[in-house]
Amino acid sequence: MLSTGGGAALALCFWLPCVLALRVYTNSWAVAVPAGPEEAERIARKFGFVNMGQVHWFEQQTVKRRTKRQISMVPTDPFFRKQWYMNNDVSPDLNVLSAWGHGFTGHGVVVTVLDDGIEKDHPDLEENYDPLASYDFNNDDPDPQPRYNPSDENRHGTRCAGEVAAVANNDICGVGIAYNARIGGVRMLDGLITDVIEARSLSLNSQYIHIYSASWGPEDDGKNVDGPGILAMEAFYKGIVNGRNGLGSIFVWASGNGGLRYDNCNCDGYTNSIFTLSVGSTTENGEVPWYSEACASMLTTTFSSGIKENRQIVTTDIRYRCTEQHTGTSASAPLAAGIIALALEANPALTWRDVQHIVVRASSPATLKADDWVINGVGRKVSHHYGYGLLDAGKLVDLALKWETTRPQRMCLVRLVSNPQRISSHLVVSLNVGGCSGTPNFILSLEHVQAQVSLSFTRRGDLEIYLTSPMGTRSVLVALRPYDTSSSGYKNWSFMSTHTWDENPHGTWTLELVNKGDYRNTGGYHFYLLFDIQTFGSKN
Repeated sequence: MLSTGGGAALALCFWLPCVLALRVYTNSWAVAVPAGPEEAERIARKFGFVNMGQVHWFEQQTVKRRTKRQISMVPTDPFFRKQWYMNNDVSPDLNVLSAWGHGFTGHGVVVTVLDDGIEKDHPDLEENYDPLASYDFNNDDPDPQPRYNPSDENRHGTRCAGEVAAVANNDICGVGIAYNARIGGVRMLDGLITDVIEARSLSLNSQYIHIYSASWGPEDDGKNVDGPGILAMEAFYKGIVNGRNGLGSIFVWASGNGGLRYDNCNCDGYTNSIFTLSVGSTTENGEVPWYSEACASMLTTTFSSGIKENRQIVTTDIRYRCTEQHTGTSASAPLAAGIIALALEANPALTWRDVQHIVVRASSPATLKADDWVINGVGRKVSHHYGYGLLDAGKLVDLALKWETTRPQRMCLVRLVSNPQRISSHLVVSLNVGGCSGTPNFILSLEHVQAQVSLSFTRRGDLEIYLTSPMGTRSVLVALRPYDTSSSGYKNWSFMSTHTWDENPHGTWTLELVNKGDYRNTGGYHFYLLFDIQTFGSKN
């Protein structure tokens, strides 16, 4: 190939005006020289060209149009222009258009909403409705249709379902984040709720359903410390061990709406579980909503509403309607479930722990406002209000495509305090931990950290508990809860933190208990520290 300077190319441009109107020429040429490489070298020297190797034809190189084989898809649904959290109306948004642009729309993924039913014949849901992912455990029949009444109180599940999988381009309402996913509904909140009903709901068709989305829990009154019963806990465990043919069911959970009552989602045993992926909320302006709870177990954040002037979430509504007024962390969790459905389409082999790993990495502080952002021991920003930040669908899909499966989980149990101790105003306990060195449970890289606490205290809500890792990350396990006047204390309650994700657990761990109330508060405690972690060779 012979390459010339720009002058020769310019001279030819004047001779080829018609061709140039259609093509853009470069200053490179390709020339076939039948006499061989010696003759090509002679010609190159004669005309001041550079010989770049023998070729078999003659052509001036032109610029060719080439595009990536990706989809540019903007839905035509009439309410899509109002879906500000996914249509680039705010920056950053959830970056769903990027994931769609690479062809991921939830195809082949099954999501079910555990709630008060789903309007299965809603015109924006029925095409994606999946009876195999649905059941009515309140009436014990296969039909999850919600019970209608004048107050429309059973609209919650239908609204959540539309966020995940409302049909695209059908001229109805808006569009779901995973608009080609299959969507089911479990009716289990419209009646007596028992441990049996929760367990059956959490384990429905676990080889078929990929993601369970739940926006409920104990009352967000700032007083309760409550969680799953024995059967529900067993359902969670069986789900992560056996669900999705051993890859593990994905349980996406709303973090809670008790912000006005100073509730803390670490006192909710559903969001506080290592088996659930806890999702918080932010407003369109990147502010903490008035209803939002803070806790160390929160992993990620999506959008919802805030004050009256803030826009809310657009979705399907019962009685075959649409709404622009879905709100609370109830609205945030289904958005995350839809985004995770895109990731599972990109990589169906992701385990439940893989999903949590990539969610950590695909979440960003972005422009989210909070006064408690810190940088943890591996350089990630993390907050008790937002977890690792705003979830990015495009980044999550990209990570899913190249993610290698994490190694098997190991659990290291360390008894930090063996004898009960008195709690006065401020108690600090430290212990050097070797991460179960010398045992089969030896670990180098953390995922979840649990501190299992048993204590008595005259006014439980006055007690704040902190845990600091060897790398200096301080997790607020529970903050002041002024409405919690219970004298019951905590009984084998496992507080959980995700803030030390990927840190090395070896070194000194410090537990602090601080009495923020009256000096007359008294109590004693003992506790255990548990590391739910993965083996060495984990991704950092």
